[in-house]
Amino acid sequence: MRLLLGFSITLVLTAGFAPAASAAPTESRPIYAYDQAIRQTAWVETGTDHDRDGKTDRVAADVIRPDARVRVPAILDVSPYYACCGRGNEMQKKTYAADGTPQQFPLFYDNYFVPRGYAVVLADVGGTNRSSGCFDDVGSGNAVVNWLNGRAKAFDAPEGGHAVTADWATGDVGAIGKSQDGATAIGMAASGIAGLKTIVPIEGVADNYAQVIGNGAPFATPENTGSSFTYNERAAELCKPFEADLKARAGTNGDYNAYWQSVNYVPRAGQASVLAAQGFGDWVVAPNQFARYWDALGRAGVPRKAWLSQAGHTDPFDLQRAQWVETLHRWFDRWLLGLRNGVEHEPAVHLETMPDHWTDLRSWPPATVSAALRPSGDGTLGHRGSGTATVADDPSIGREQWAAGTSAARFTGAPLPSAVRLAGSPSVTITASSDKPAARLGVALVDYGPSEARNTATYGSGIENLTTRSCWGSSTTADSACFLDTAADVVSADHRIVAAGWADLGHHASLWHGEPLVPGRQYTMSFSLTALDHVVPAGHRLGLLLGGTDGQLFDPALPRLGDTLTFDLARTSVTVGLTKPEH
Repeated sequence: MRLLLGFSITLVLTAGFAPAASAAPTESRPIYAYDQAIRQTAWVETGTDHDRDGKTDRVAADVIRPDARVRVPAILDVSPYYACCGRGNEMQKKTYAADGTPQQFPLFYDNYFVPRGYAVVLADVGGTNRSSGCFDDVGSGNAVVNWLNGRAKAFDAPEGGHAVTADWATGDVGAIGKSQDGATAIGMAASGIAGLKTIVPIEGVADNYAQVIGNGAPFATPENTGSSFTYNERAAELCKPFEADLKARAGTNGDYNAYWQSVNYVPRAGQASVLAAQGFGDWVVAPNQFARYWDALGRAGVPRKAWLSQAGHTDPFDLQRAQWVETLHRWFDRWLLGLRNGVEHEPAVHLETMPDHWTDLRSWPPATVSAALRPSGDGTLGHRGSGTATVADDPSIGREQWAAGTSAARFTGAPLPSAVRLAGSPSVTITASSDKPAARLGVALVDYGPSEARNTATYGSGIENLTTRSCWGSSTTADSACFLDTAADVVSADHRIVAAGWADLGHHASLWHGEPLVPGRQYTMSFSLTALDHVVPAGHRLGLLLGGTDGQLFDPALPRLGDTLTFDLARTSVTVGLTKPEH
């Protein structure tokens, strides 16, 4: 019995999962004590000196891992928000003991995965929380991956200190995170860093130009962009030259350039597998970010899976908690532990069609029939367009007010005889003139008709917190595995904006070079709207809004152009993909 017991313990310590008696395991099990986990910080050298203090920058990587003689893979979240803003629906921040040992690791990843044989590493982007350097998110994350693979040095202090090795790590890493953290994961994958096996970007940015500039039209002034609000006190001063250099490279005229090309990760989809999540009601990171990246992954043959909801800027953990945790568990087991659980062969897309109603699909977007709809001067939207429409730009009014008939040209189609599903990335072609040398364009596609939907119209998340909690993993007094439950935040409305797009008319010929407009001259410009997957019920009407500066999106500090736009409706159209609704 002693011999058998010793043999069983050896299997557990070397495998990281509970062995099955007659078959290879397909799921990691919670066999390690969370309250006995090793908690430490490694300050990892990045090889750069972005803050120009004469020392190599060090990224603070807080680690929690099983206390056992076993090598484990790492789940990595690289974020600038651990001190300033918090993570998750409850805005959790990192906390530390008096001696600096990390205590609370935000989110549930540590509580759930450490007992199952994973390390969780939460790294502070350069210049944030306990890291030195400046905001180089991909460089910060890649330095940690290099350390986990024995290719970078780390120490047990911000300066000096003793060397810290990751001899406990297998070197296999999965990068996860929402919003900026998700963008970092996408950028790391695009860099081709060795050891990064999978990424889980949640509402993540893949094209940084499209996030801050709409087809030549900057959404904010340079003073109101960037990451300086996340800096620690030291970096806020030392990183001023670094930030000034970035802004100079980015430019202020809305032109696409070499800098924006370098931070557009869509053409470099990478080789790491991808589990992505996106809300079609997200106006913080619009769904066109997901759609372009998803298409690139498909072209590159990258293993991929997606969770697509009708919510806003929201983590799937707060939409379908049990199913998301299970999916994430199986995904990491497959790509970090190598367990053959078949997750990559299951339907690739988990789609919410209406609040709390989900379906599984083999692919996205679906095959659709392309339809071009054209506005007419009488306010209709159909197969033929005619006439003109004039709009005086008013940057104090946004697209929701446009939909109600204020400060934009509004066109609506006939009531639909049957329900239709709009899916994919709509596009518009606009022919217009301006009475000034510059003009912004705003376009929105609207579903007019009574409905109940998640509350996302004005940057809402589409969820609301309940008073109860559910627990996902093990807890300590300093780090609870129990989180507020949520429910769909549903509102009734007479319309819903389902896609939108923005542009600078001066970039009609090329995003690389804008030009002053000749007042009165017509220009034609085509661009994509935000991606969507939306069912328009029978009896509803499709609507098209043509406007100028969208006050709901653009920074009020931007120059007021004061222009009046005249649209040539016969040469203006919106193209959408149509198909039958999923049942």
